[in-house]
Amino acid sequence: MTLIPTLTETVSRARTDLRMGLPVVIGAALVAAVETLSPDRLALMRMLGPAHLAITSWRAETLKARVYDNDLSRIELPPEADLRWLRSIADPAGDLMTPMKGPLKSLRGGDAAAERAAIALAKSAQLLPAVLVVPVESSPEGLTRLSPGPALEQLATEAAMAPVAAARLPLLSAENSKLHIFRPNDGASEHYAVEIGQPSRDKPVLARLHSACFTGDVLGSLKCDCGPQLHAALGAMGTAGEGVLLYLNQEGRGIGLANKMRAYALQNQGFDTVEANHRLGFEDDERDFRIGAGILREMGFGSVRLMTNNPRKVAMLEGHGIAVAERVPLITPRNRHNTNYLDIKAQKSGHLL
Repeated sequence: MTLIPTLTETVSRARTDLRMGLPVVIGAALVAAVETLSPDRLALMRMLGPAHLAITSWRAETLKARVYDNDLSRIELPPEADLRWLRSIADPAGDLMTPMKGPLKSLRGGDAAAERAAIALAKSAQLLPAVLVVPVESSPEGLTRLSPGPALEQLATEAAMAPVAAARLPLLSAENSKLHIFRPNDGASEHYAVEIGQPSRDKPVLARLHSACFTGDVLGSLKCDCGPQLHAALGAMGTAGEGVLLYLNQEGRGIGLANKMRAYALQNQGFDTVEANHRLGFEDDERDFRIGAGILREMGFGSVRLMTNNPRKVAMLEGHGIAVAERVPLITPRNRHNTNYLDIKAQKSGHLL
């Protein structure tokens, strides 16, 4: 036992630093998230050496920038590049107004491990996946330091879920309910489980893995089917007298509410859900359903009757030790605002609608 931060704790600290606009050191590079970087810190970083910008291959494809590093592109900063220029590359909000942002010169050769770790860290902080990188031989004291390989391994590791608190919580759909709070060991958001009745641990439980949707679940947004699915699942469990609904804090398919609103703004420009995510630099779906498997195991469940239209959830649970005895469809009524969204879910994301 030591008071020195573990790798898990150091990665969590680095995630917080990026969100606050503070650079971190990864290997032999000083990196900062473009979204939260201040003009003063940008100037100080550029004084330390030649800087470049790292973006994902999805964002590079939108910008017509060459990709030499498979999943990312390293773009040389022009001498006159300021924070406005950096953010115009990172954020697609103004792409249609100023589509020509180049010419962009992509770097090639050398190791891109630090950039890869920095982008993964920015994603885990739910920031735009674009980072300023300055290779350095020495860096200021007091900054959080990581090695690229171990950082990437840690970011890809399944977080352990620890129960924090639980209490009876009567719901409109089921009065005999209990809310459980689970905290991951990696410093990320807490997740919740609604246990209805007293479901047996010896047979498949009616279960739903529901990703948080502030706009749909709380505000009643008509752009998605999240709110109706949440209430339909709870209603079905209430009728059955038992079940477990996991409420996972993975807003916007794992990109966070701010980026989800950026994606909505792009959808208003005519792009579909998947295209909007790609233009932002994200994958189609950044969620980690291993979280659900971990919570189910912690609660003592080994098999489920899963309420979902998403085969990926079934595969993820089965790949992590939870047997799916049955997939229970969860189809809700369409409206004129979400019909295209649901069509894209079926066509591009494989949902069974």
